[in-house]
Amino acid sequence: MIRSLAITMDFKVLHNVPFEELLGPNIKWYWVDFHNPSEEEALHLKEHFHFHPLAIEDCFFLLQRPKMDHYENVHFFVMHAINAMTLDAEEVDMFLGSNYIVTFHLHESREIEDAWSRISEQEHLRNEGHIYAAYLILDNLVDQYFPSVYQIEDQLDDIENNFDAESIEALMKHIFGIRAKLLKLRRTIVPMRDLLYRLINTDRIEHLREQLVFFTDIHDHLLKLSEMIDSNRDMTADMRDSYISLNSNRMNTIMKTLTVITTIFMPLTFIAGLYGMNFAYMPELKWHGGYFGILLIMFGIGFGMFAWFWKKGWFK
Repeated sequence: MIRSLAITMDFKVLHNVPFEELLGPNIKWYWVDFHNPSEEEALHLKEHFHFHPLAIEDCFFLLQRPKMDHYENVHFFVMHAINAMTLDAEEVDMFLGSNYIVTFHLHESREIEDAWSRISEQEHLRNEGHIYAAYLILDNLVDQYFPSVYQIEDQLDDIENNFDAESIEALMKHIFGIRAKLLKLRRTIVPMRDLLYRLINTDRIEHLREQLVFFTDIHDHLLKLSEMIDSNRDMTADMRDSYISLNSNRMNTIMKTLTVITTIFMPLTFIAGLYGMNFAYMPELKWHGGYFGILLIMFGIGFGMFAWFWKKGWFK
């Protein structure tokens, strides 16, 4: 599907203007949006706009890393949206010309829909020009990162508080799942941060300096998101190490208890084994009350060892 939005010299909005009329003297700037175009529709990228073949190839070769390329008087951007359900990146491409922008995306994009509606309905935004429209798209894309990051922070708080009293194994499973989500987000946010850094420091885009403060604000948001991602990754690493240490300490306590019990029974087992031998001549076997005497000795040894280990703090 292809749609177009043209702003006239008196800042009126024209929708679905034929490509031939977009170059008319009454058009101040325009925006053409390609949403999952057919092969015939995609040919307009080459035949009408004459975009560079490498840029056109990048539109269809998914998934490109966020980047900015300059082709003569056209600037090509690869940007990433985030699927709120899966946190997978979805590519959004944009061509920025002298008086137009062209967006290309294979997935439904709420961010582009929002920017399109705002340009169509609010006259003061049309006056800002196509550079501001590009800012709206970028700003909407970046703003959609925040809910996913905040959701992960809420999950980390739940794990830290452990209100459901889950087992260590279940908590570790949640932590590793969160680390996988953070890695997905980081693969999108960090390249987008680098893209905005290049954008605000370039001198090749005409009229960008006039609205540089808006793009700098997006870069600040991405810096904040990057810091949140790194902070959350550090928190998951600390939680993982804490739970591993706790589990190791628990295992050590269990092993210590079993070792104490085994040690107490070692002399008792020796005595029982000694008098369990079937030799014909064992003088102690003839003792009157020997059975009860041996039991008393065994009880004394066991109780004495238990009391000694308790005094040493081995049961604490």
